[in-house]
Amino acid sequence: MTDDSSGIDESRPSIARVYDYLLGGKDNFAVDREIGDFFLRDLPGSVAIAFANRRALVRAVGAMADAGIRRFIDLGSGLPTADNVHQVAQRHAPDAHVVYVDHDPMVLAHGRALLATDDRTAVVQADLREPETIRQAPDVQRLIDFDQPVGLLFSAVLHHLNDDERPAELVRWWAERLPPGSLVYISHFRSGANEETRLAERKLQDSFGRGRWRTDEEILGLFGDRLELLQPGLLPCRSWHPQPASGEEAAEVLADEEELTVWDQLIACGLARRP
Repeated sequence: MTDDSSGIDESRPSIARVYDYLLGGKDNFAVDREIGDFFLRDLPGSVAIAFANRRALVRAVGAMADAGIRRFIDLGSGLPTADNVHQVAQRHAPDAHVVYVDHDPMVLAHGRALLATDDRTAVVQADLREPETIRQAPDVQRLIDFDQPVGLLFSAVLHHLNDDERPAELVRWWAERLPPGSLVYISHFRSGANEETRLAERKLQDSFGRGRWRTDEEILGLFGDRLELLQPGLLPCRSWHPQPASGEEAAEVLADEEELTVWDQLIACGLARRP
């Protein structure tokens, strides 16, 4: 993994590898662990953000599959871990097809090794900010039928785009091209207007030159006017689950939110449908 042909630069941190480290993975280098250790040491409890996000992603994929989605695109997928999107989707629907997209060459290398025997799943190395390139990628064309509803995942990735990179326009680009019945999931760092938020945001900006916590209003704005946000709306990831069955269940979700730690409240998610 370290020769020059791999395209992996061990001297520069990777967002995907920092997440991997925080989730307990081993596919990271010293430069990534240095950043991860800042969160573990100086912002104790912050690792809850990564775990809450991952668990909500698992629930979202299950909800999409149960709603009939059989084609998934995971944008900014990160390194493989437990309960990857294709594994969750195929537990619910064995015929599910999944394409992972990430810019990090290490994701490509590990993903291809993991998926060597799975012809219904592929990993594409591409830049999130170049959606047409992603859509035209051979593996996307092979596995994703855009005449059928698609599940599009923006899990903990849009907060790595600065405002001048126009993340809402990126979501809109996809929404305009997805068929009716498609589902779009977004999870995003949620601004708490507190010291924890400021310190964490500053660390990402200093390390990567990017990273933007957004308010609930700003996160809701990412869904735009082409998508219909489904119940229970935008909630902290730990509290979020697809469509409460009753008013009583919805009330339990709100009660749970009151018990969340400051870290639990710093990442939120929602699921929307393309009408």
